Amino acid sequence: MSENIFEIKNAEYVYTGGVSALAGISLEIKKGERVAFMGANGSGKSTLLSLLDGLIFPSKGTVNAFGRELSETALSDADFAKSFRSKTGFVFQNPEVQLFCPTVREDIAFGPLCMGLAVEETEKFTQGIANELGITELLDRPPHRLSIGEKKKVAIATALVMDPEVIIMDEPTAGLDPLTTRHIIDLLIKAGQAGKTVITATHDIHTVEETADIIYILGRDKKITASGTPQKILNNASILMENNLIHMHTHKHGESEQPHAHPHLHDHHSHGHPV
Repeated sequence: MSENIFEIKNAEYVYTGGVSALAGISLEIKKGERVAFMGANGSGKSTLLSLLDGLIFPSKGTVNAFGRELSETALSDADFAKSFRSKTGFVFQNPEVQLFCPTVREDIAFGPLCMGLAVEETEKFTQGIANELGITELLDRPPHRLSIGEKKKVAIATALVMDPEVIIMDEPTAGLDPLTTRHIIDLLIKAGQAGKTVITATHDIHTVEETADIIYILGRDKKITASGTPQKILNNASILMENNLIHMHTHKHGESEQPHAHPHLHDHHSHGHPV
């Protein structure tokens, strides 16, 4: 039986002011599994990823990771915190949240140095991930002067520099041009092929079939409203429309006076919208 990396049981999360972000989530994520969370804005996808990364903790219920409950108490244990942080890499939707050092090189090196790696070892890791992501020429540049695609690649480098077992990405292709999107998708495919656990939150129905083995749909009620293989979910137009993942187009056919409405998997690339 496959090992569970994460076990979530009846997890709820309520923000200050009483705003519910998650209303009872239960699921398991196995080692090497590729999982995508999809749903309308405000359905709780980013909150769920933050719970999995131990950035916040459930108001009710539990989140277990690597056989131990993720809690403030657990992460105050230096040994567990070091082990957990070395095994998980998190990429925020907005890459600027992760980039705060004077140069790209320092941003990538920040995590390994905090984990206690020697300077020489850290430089080796930094150079390695920069080569893999094709950002070597950016290493000595200030992050605030990079394009959005370059910033996203650097943010990914900061998360993957220590070769984590689990990769968690929030909207990995949001706002990227088609070529950079392809690079990110290829990276996620490669990570999956290497046996890593890949967890994403995304609206991008055009790439999820390549990057996920299972999709969970979070509904407006902040619960899991559907789950299944990409083929099962993407072929269910009613679920996709209910959760704002596709929308209805109205057409007139021939000389008919009556317009006909059809659901469409809307191709953002061809319409000039951000991915």
